[in-house]
Amino acid sequence: MQQILKLDPANYLRHRIHSQERDWAETNCYVDIWIELLHSLGHEPVAAMPYTLAIDFEGDQWTFFKFPLADLYDLYGIDVQELAIWQPLTKHIEEQVKLGRPVLVELDSYFLPDTAGMAYKLAHVKSTVAVTEIDLEKRHLGYFHGQGYYHLPANDFLDVFRLRDEPDPAVLSPYVEIAKLRRTDKLPAEQLVQLSLKLLKKQLTLLPEQNPFHSFKVKFKSDVKWLCNENLETFHQYSFATLRQFGACYELAANYLSWLTAQGESDLEQATQQIKAISETAKVYQFQLARAISRGKKLDLTPIDSMALLWDSAMNSLTDKYL
Repeated sequence: MQQILKLDPANYLRHRIHSQERDWAETNCYVDIWIELLHSLGHEPVAAMPYTLAIDFEGDQWTFFKFPLADLYDLYGIDVQELAIWQPLTKHIEEQVKLGRPVLVELDSYFLPDTAGMAYKLAHVKSTVAVTEIDLEKRHLGYFHGQGYYHLPANDFLDVFRLRDEPDPAVLSPYVEIAKLRRTDKLPAEQLVQLSLKLLKKQLTLLPEQNPFHSFKVKFKSDVKWLCNENLETFHQYSFATLRQFGACYELAANYLSWLTAQGESDLEQATQQIKAISETAKVYQFQLARAISRGKKLDLTPIDSMALLWDSAMNSLTDKYL
């Protein structure tokens, strides 16, 4: 057994973001595992969330938001590097975990039992997990995925790593990263806040030049007509890339501003409420979109205008305060 953290899935305590009532239970696979990995390493992941404010509408989807790797290094001393796969994947994971480096690897959720009822044995869905323990002989894996920590049964271990058959050259290697824990000490709370504020100021300089909800509204209006002729799976994919994407991200942004307030920053309550309102509106609007499509009814677009006004007010307030 190679093990970085000694964790029991049955008694694992999630970070508060994943244990409280939320608009969006999950964000995306990459962000969720980093929240739990950082939490388990003794860090406060919310300090690294200034990036959630600078997302944009990218023409056919909203920004797939992720922790900037440079921020992880500055705040926590974690150096993330891509891993080249030239041996069996399990051998690489074993070696890196032995060196004390969590391994972030793309796996097929079809073989991950923690996705039961969503993808496990139902659909082949790419998802990132963070491995912190492995035993090749016992075919055992300990990994972060979504909101928790899990152990993988032996049969699923064989399937997820395609060990039952000869390697198929048509199956490409997954994208893999290693997290090198270069600094074991934690920054003092005050220093962590000041560094986080520095990152916040940087992200505020990276805000979209134009309100992203204006361009989103134009595209969304034509997309609704197209979606009326598509199946339910296409709707879910579209919603994940748009409403769910920015809704979940702005909820984290509100969490970040609330954390700053708890650390002593002032005059952030209004911006926090406005950004949280974007998240809440997106959640409700997702259901309204589904009903409109299923019933063939016209969809009211004014909620997008409302979110645009909220965005303008919140971002103006933050830039006035910090830039």
